[in-house]
Amino acid sequence: MKQLTLKESFAVRGKGLHTGLDIEATFLPAPENHGYAFQRTDVEGMPVIQAVAENVVNTNRGTVIANGEVTVSTIEHCMAALYAAGVDNVLVQVNGAEVPILDGSADEFVKKIQEVGLVEQAADKEFFVVRNKIEVYDEASGAKVVVLPDDEFSVDVKINYDSPVLGNQYATLENIKDFGKEIAPSRTFVFVREIEQLVKANLIKGGDLDNAIVIYDTPLGQEHLDSIADMMGAPRIHVSQYGFINEKPLRWDNEPARHKLLDVIGDIALIGRPLKGRVLATRPGHSINTSLAKELRRDVKRMDVIAPVYNPNKAPLMDNIEVRKHLPHRFPFLLVDKIIDKGDQYIVGVKNVTNDEPFFQGHFPDEPIMPGVLIIEAMAQTGGLLVLSTVEESERYSTYFMKIDNVKFRQKVIPGDTLIFHVSFLTELRRGCAMMKGRAFVGEKLVCEAEFMAQIIKNK
Repeated sequence: MKQLTLKESFAVRGKGLHTGLDIEATFLPAPENHGYAFQRTDVEGMPVIQAVAENVVNTNRGTVIANGEVTVSTIEHCMAALYAAGVDNVLVQVNGAEVPILDGSADEFVKKIQEVGLVEQAADKEFFVVRNKIEVYDEASGAKVVVLPDDEFSVDVKINYDSPVLGNQYATLENIKDFGKEIAPSRTFVFVREIEQLVKANLIKGGDLDNAIVIYDTPLGQEHLDSIADMMGAPRIHVSQYGFINEKPLRWDNEPARHKLLDVIGDIALIGRPLKGRVLATRPGHSINTSLAKELRRDVKRMDVIAPVYNPNKAPLMDNIEVRKHLPHRFPFLLVDKIIDKGDQYIVGVKNVTNDEPFFQGHFPDEPIMPGVLIIEAMAQTGGLLVLSTVEESERYSTYFMKIDNVKFRQKVIPGDTLIFHVSFLTELRRGCAMMKGRAFVGEKLVCEAEFMAQIIKNK
């Protein structure tokens, strides 16, 4: 899959939830490997803030990112819409300290993205593939988020409030393509009993009954309710019974849980890569969500590339017989057993290292170790299959080494190991020459990497 950006720019305008100011946010296409970033056009120098987990500085009633003293808040709704649409690269210019709250949901962002459309870019999309259970837990609040391995991305959310109006609710999203219909229109919510404290904390100045679900579940005198309305600059409302005090009905019975799921997706987007895994969130909030994103982000930063997924039960793209049709090598120098994945810019090959390899007789008899030069050779043969896939009648061509650079050996390879090679183009194929980057893994561990140039030549 290729990276995606917006085909055209679009803008949204509205109140900021916390500042109450009229704010415009413009969403612009961005180049490959740019990621999500926000730019403050109202600040001198127009600083840019990368929307990644390590830049989160506050999670009180929204996710806030910062670059030095410059911040942008309430980014989670538009981030969720971009993530769900598959957008990888975008620059969001805002003329204020937050993204407009609009109706309190992600619905308008989704519709705008659909209107302008997306464009495919040359670079491959890089996923964060969950290999093992990952869990974050907050003992004080009882909030917990667990991520489990899965072939696709999905989210389950459970919420629980000590409230006679909003108790236990559950929401799930099995397919990210359903986000626009099932999750995006769900609105943020607030309890009346929280409003006074939030206003005193200099928050929700732009909150009203049009951009939030307001829940009345604690007895307050009418005089107290009137003072809260005056504090908010909102019309006074007579409330006589518990419930949702908005004039507009709920969009779903479990709309609060759906909105919490929306927030989870918006905060997951802060890892900087689309996720392949199942997210199970209990009593989630921006604090626990971003703690998970920071945990995953640390893994992303540790890995230059994630080891390819190898399922031995899945039929290969090319088995050993097919490999021999394209490569001239034969025993004992054919070092690629099969090809399990391939795109226009990359290929993934497998070599099962056995004790019967002839080189182990002398390297070394008492401690068999696969020679590093043969790991590079196997990597190059895998890359040769990538290069040969660009020509017709590939069996009439061969590939030859021209240069090898930046070779690093990180771990020894021994009998019983399964080597997985990921080789990708660094440049376009020009005049029969290709620059490639190769990496060799055993399990999830990177054991070798190198850059090399190869030339494709027609056989005589």
